[in-house]
Amino acid sequence: MRLVIFGPPGVGKGTQAKRLAQRYGICHISTGDTLREVMRSGSPLAAKIRQFVDNGQLVPDEVVAEIIERRLIQPDCRKGFILDGFPRTLSQAHYLDSLLKKRRLLLDAALFLDASDETIVRRISGRRVCPLCGRSYHVEFAPPRVPGRCDDDGEPLVQRPDDEPEAVKKRLEVYREETAPLREYFENAGVLVSIDGSREPDQVEAEIVEQLEALYSPM
Repeated sequence: MRLVIFGPPGVGKGTQAKRLAQRYGICHISTGDTLREVMRSGSPLAAKIRQFVDNGQLVPDEVVAEIIERRLIQPDCRKGFILDGFPRTLSQAHYLDSLLKKRRLLLDAALFLDASDETIVRRISGRRVCPLCGRSYHVEFAPPRVPGRCDDDGEPLVQRPDDEPEAVKKRLEVYREETAPLREYFENAGVLVSIDGSREPDQVEAEIVEQLEALYSPM
């Protein structure tokens, strides 16, 4: 099973990708995690990536594609994969097409999770994190036992700058400009699966599984 999962920030892509990877025994390839892992490796590719990061530049699409390709040939991806964070743009989608064609592989489905801007702002702006241990909370959905304090060490919780409402709205603008066009792209390719991501994680997972099983069931 070869999958892509995409959608606006805060819609639950990472949560669902991890669940599906565990359910189907496929590897979860998070672009952010993979980039950080490569940067820690000390390899020539890590040095190339660090040049861009240290200069405040985005890592070029061709470099990201190279990293993804290297990850896909690892043994844990033989049964399949779910790409989380790649592609983010139409340019990256074309890179993915070329990469899969080179390996004579086909994408089974592109899972599009969506939710209203109001829901997304509410989800992200409610996040709080412990600056000491890194544990995450949500003021509404996963509050600490003592308001504003970490359950583990009692440290005051903080809100990351990019989780503030105005920052979230800007992230949504970037998403609409760069990533939203992927919906039409994958629809034209015949692999789009649209999911309502505004519900509870268990409900979202159940619909994804139902849709995927319908794809794989005999005609």
